[in-house]
Amino acid sequence: MPKINQVITPKITNDFRLALEDWASWLTNERRISKNTFDSYRRDIYNFINFINEYKGEIPSLSILNTLSPTDFRAWVSSRITDGLSRSSVARAVSSLRNLFRFLDFHGHITNQSLAVIKTPSPSKPIPKPLTEIEALELLRHATDFSSNPWVKARDTAILTMLYGSGLRISEALNLNQGDFSGNQVIKIVGKGQKERVVPVLSIVNQRIETYRNLCPFPREKNKPLFYGLRGGRLNPRIVQRTVRAIRTKIGLPQTATPHSLRHSFATHLLASGGDLRTIQELLGHSSLSTTQMYTEV
Repeated sequence: MPKINQVITPKITNDFRLALEDWASWLTNERRISKNTFDSYRRDIYNFINFINEYKGEIPSLSILNTLSPTDFRAWVSSRITDGLSRSSVARAVSSLRNLFRFLDFHGHITNQSLAVIKTPSPSKPIPKPLTEIEALELLRHATDFSSNPWVKARDTAILTMLYGSGLRISEALNLNQGDFSGNQVIKIVGKGQKERVVPVLSIVNQRIETYRNLCPFPREKNKPLFYGLRGGRLNPRIVQRTVRAIRTKIGLPQTATPHSLRHSFATHLLASGGDLRTIQELLGHSSLSTTQMYTEV
């Protein structure tokens, strides 16, 4: 069992130390969290203990924890931000402390609800990592490099062209049926939350899908998948991910080159070409404009 007192400062009362040992035992033996998660919890709690030691000028004890006010907790959060922690790291630290306080409250060690009113900092949203236009086109050009089967080559090219040309999620593209695609200039997509949207289909996308369909040995029946796997079932997204991974390794694209990066590339390149942000929101199926606005930071 991990021991809290193996690395903790000696400036802690015995009752607090025993309670921490019980918490450590509960995390590892009952919650069965991983060693990495336990280490993260422990680092956060140790930092809090050291802060209280300096902030209060007293040896941390259960009785001190019981009297801490929202102002005290906010001061600790502020110190974490001042130390340069990211929002996500600060949010995790607050979560670690809440875990400890819930345990102490449940087992009758303390009854302090002040932490409940502390707002966890919202994690900053990661900035999308699109490909450049040249990288995106190179990725599409090499889609035929990893199969000797003509219809599979055409399929892979068609899928990646559709992801880049229409800004679809990979799940949206692979959920399409034969009857959904008629070669028109628009197509109806069912996205997250079963929300429907209409997206344009470029002529190059139409051409490549039609080339694939003409070579594909499986039925064009209305309710059959548009994109087939080798055994005639619906294509698994892992196959597309594996293909893109092979392409990026071959031509030296960054690790961020994934099927989803083609969706990011679609939005970023459209915005850079003068596309309206609200229109791009509708094309991507974002429920909030703030989600689409992340592309302005790229």
